[in-house]
Amino acid sequence: MSGVTRARNGRPVHHWRRDAVELAALFTAVAVADVVANLVGHGPDGPLTLAVAAAALLATAAFHVWWSRRHGHAPPTSDTGARPPSSERQAGPSAPTDDVTGTSTLWRMRTTVRDAPGALASLCAALAAHEVDILSLQTHPLGAETVDEFLLRAPGALSSADLTRAVSRAGGSDTWIERADAHDLVDAPTRVLGLATRTALDAAELPLALRQLLGRCTIRSLPARTGGADQVPAEGVLEETVLRLRAPEGGVITVERPYLPFTPTEFARARALVELDTRLGPRVPLSQDVLTLPEGRDITVRRADTSDLEAAKAMQERCSSHTLSMRYHGPVGDADRYLNHLLSPRFGRTLAVRTASGRIVGLGHLLWDGDETEVALLVEDQWQRRGIGGELLGRLVAMAAEAGCESVYAVTQASNTGMIAAMRGLGLPLDYQVEEGTLVITARLDTSLVATGAPTTQTPQP
Repeated sequence: MSGVTRARNGRPVHHWRRDAVELAALFTAVAVADVVANLVGHGPDGPLTLAVAAAALLATAAFHVWWSRRHGHAPPTSDTGARPPSSERQAGPSAPTDDVTGTSTLWRMRTTVRDAPGALASLCAALAAHEVDILSLQTHPLGAETVDEFLLRAPGALSSADLTRAVSRAGGSDTWIERADAHDLVDAPTRVLGLATRTALDAAELPLALRQLLGRCTIRSLPARTGGADQVPAEGVLEETVLRLRAPEGGVITVERPYLPFTPTEFARARALVELDTRLGPRVPLSQDVLTLPEGRDITVRRADTSDLEAAKAMQERCSSHTLSMRYHGPVGDADRYLNHLLSPRFGRTLAVRTASGRIVGLGHLLWDGDETEVALLVEDQWQRRGIGGELLGRLVAMAAEAGCESVYAVTQASNTGMIAAMRGLGLPLDYQVEEGTLVITARLDTSLVATGAPTTQTPQP
């Protein structure tokens, strides 16, 4: 039946307007037929009248077709209460947003509110008024105030300034906001447990874990001999935008975040990670790769730490003064005193290349330098130009990319053609800068472009 459709619940809905029009057309046709029959049967002009009636019927049929095509078979939504078509629902102001299609935006926001009943409710109501979805919420008590940290999904047309104004009107102050991504969707307890697991497996992960825990910040490790440890108690120090924690080996770990003060909750989480690292002691993953050099010799590449100090010193003693000066850019006699710092997993990661007899013939360092990352290589003279440096550099850059670093830099000299060639062999975009007689080469990381650069075959061994 043309005047019947089905509502969302499946029950038929009758449209009285169309029924009335069709009944009126039917009655009109009956009346016209009756008049024509009377005229044809009793009048002298019967054939003419019949022709006129046929024309009128044709006109009526044409009018009915035009009416049906114009109004279709679906009634107006205001007449039945049905939902608008899907295209109209997507274009409407109340349409749900979808982050995949780019119609919504993820935000991380932190604001300070009074620690009073209803303060948080007012803030949530203000966000709801702007169709903002609260995905997660963390509270950091501060006595008379509370710092609330939100993960929000907001309409794409809503800017950060609009969000900040809405929060300010609802009683929020010192509001900080930045774009978030899918990684922020993991809740805080799960993220902290994951970071603790990474730290437990590898001591070199501590700076990276702190950076992921606290956001964009600068982390520096100072050795104990600087005297900084005497100024930091065992429980650490919280100073607005600076955290100072006692490092496991007695030094100081400094964390700075100038754009946002730390809260006591963040300080407690950071201190718990450092305490976990201290209790577990020095450790590196126990794995190594066997590589075959072009001439057929096998060497192994594995992580190194302070337990390899004596073997590393023996390698440096076999290196020429020219090789050591290319690596350390200073007095050759001071080379040994850098090794303990370089081999410590607190300051980065070190790869050692060993021969079948166990002798170290090459070292590669990935060093956490604040919020930057440095790579450095040292290969014994007799083992140079065999692809060892390129192999080490490729692995170090892959580690940096896996750790989330955006770039790495190497400090060398223009005459160090081996290091320059190894950096070019990565296949990454490079920037060159001369600073005080030294050459700084910065590689912008892209894991899809990283190449090992060494013509070797790898056989992983436990």
